[in-house]
Amino acid sequence: MAVSCFPKLRLGRILGTLQILLGLLVIIVSASSLLRFYSAGFFMRHQDICKQLYAVDRQDQVGFGFDAISLSARVQEVLDRMLSLQETLESTLQRLEKTRDLPMLEHKKFIQEQVLQPLYAAHISLRQIRLPTLQNGSMHEDPLINSFVTEEIRKYITPKDSRVGRKNIYGSDKVYNSIGHACVSVTKELQEYMDYDIGSFCKDDWNVAQGLMIKGCDPLPRRRCLTRASKVYQKPYPINESLWKIPDGRNVRWSNYACRNFECLSSKNPKRGYSKCTGCFEMDKEKVKWVANASVPTDFLIKDCLNVKPGEIRIGLDFGIGTGTFAARMREHNVTIVTTALNLGAPFNEMIALRGLIPLYVTLNQRLPFFDNTMDLIHTSGFMDGWIDLQLMDFILFDWDRVLRPGGLLWVDRFFCNRKDLDDYMYMFLQFRYKKHKWAVSPKSKDEVYLSALLEKPPRSL
Repeated sequence: MAVSCFPKLRLGRILGTLQILLGLLVIIVSASSLLRFYSAGFFMRHQDICKQLYAVDRQDQVGFGFDAISLSARVQEVLDRMLSLQETLESTLQRLEKTRDLPMLEHKKFIQEQVLQPLYAAHISLRQIRLPTLQNGSMHEDPLINSFVTEEIRKYITPKDSRVGRKNIYGSDKVYNSIGHACVSVTKELQEYMDYDIGSFCKDDWNVAQGLMIKGCDPLPRRRCLTRASKVYQKPYPINESLWKIPDGRNVRWSNYACRNFECLSSKNPKRGYSKCTGCFEMDKEKVKWVANASVPTDFLIKDCLNVKPGEIRIGLDFGIGTGTFAARMREHNVTIVTTALNLGAPFNEMIALRGLIPLYVTLNQRLPFFDNTMDLIHTSGFMDGWIDLQLMDFILFDWDRVLRPGGLLWVDRFFCNRKDLDDYMYMFLQFRYKKHKWAVSPKSKDEVYLSALLEKPPRSL
């Protein structure tokens, strides 16, 4: 028996050595490419970077005298090589999974943990490279970035542009991740927010506070003034009625909206004041979501998703935009869902609460206020789509991974983007190596596609 195992052991060592050599080759190629950029002064703050890099001034290509096209080509070359190696390693792992030979399994574990996972992480990082902004021939960075030395902090607080070239759902062309530093950049608005009479009524200025949150000035300071509330506030409907009934309009402060009642918020009204979630204030349209037969492959039904982990899904988070319908449906299955919401043109938070559900008033910028490994489910729909910057999305997904428990489900519901960007976004979702329970892509329009997925977070060793 010992003699017959010897060829297998030897083959395993040869395969392991081959994978290590391939990994080292890719690392050397990547390092040599990046070394070329470094030696040319790419990472230095210098006005003549483009001349150091290529000794030519190709302003006709990019307008700033920086050869971004050649840089992009070199990065893509490294990406292609890494992808090829990654596919080779994954196919090798699939072959090794079919054996029960102990030495071979040890090689499989080594390749997966010490080679493939670092390679995958490097691949994702390279895909997120963004060229610095050049203005008047010199590097330009937003204020306060250079107050920090650690690169990860600098990346985190750098404003993330909308990828589609227009304002995002917040009405802003950038997203500012919040760690409090951004308040210095919006001192005028912050001072307006904190200008009040102690002990008196606060101004009806929630929209000022929300604007500060969107610009990264969050968490906001506490205030010592009394929140305004309606004098004619009516008691909410009983829970058996409130889930699928439009609330009493007297329970909402309408002063900062285009509409002054719920009837005005109809999807048929072009002046309703909000653009996302068409029809989400109309219960007859909301009632069919996630329960009726799907019209496209990317429409998953709640019962099908819950059957993946029967009896295990109890609490979760709905990260999107809407009036709480997903939480209402899940409540019918004895699942408690917290729904994130901002009042972007309509009283979304009030609507969710008046339905007897839990609104969480947070922006896309914020770290989720949940502890690690606590959520059974995270569902996202209609809010985070193809406008979002890849690096911003990376920070968000890692935070979702943090709060999702082992065995928990990530339900990506009708995420849409341009066809040309689909591969980049797929990398974002697949980098965590979650188990795929459902995965579907379908056309949204000529140039856009939907992506829906139901993924399970794997356990990880401590």
